[in-house]
Amino acid sequence: MEHGEKHITVIDEEGNEQLFEVLFTFESEEFGKSYVLYFPVGAEEDDNEEIEIHASSFIQSEEGQEGDLQPIETEEEWDMIEEMLNTFLDEQEEE
Repeated sequence: MEHGEKHITVIDEEGNEQLFEVLFTFESEEFGKSYVLYFPVGAEEDDNEEIEIHASSFIQSEEGQEGDLQPIETEEEWDMIEEMLNTFLDEQEEE
């Protein structure tokens, strides 16, 4: 995973590769990690006009190699991600 990527491939629990589109990435000094929010490519909005958005953390390796996606482990991280997402969506609506 690198900042600036538009698409990422995620392997699910059954070993199938799925292509996701990156919504945005950001860094958190508080947690010392980078985060990526992403959704399935070609996802259609459901009846509530919502798309399922996934989030993972990653630590950018110093040599510029791709960082591995890690699950979000704490409530604090989820709260921060939700806040970032809401801010991002608000900015999108204003444009």
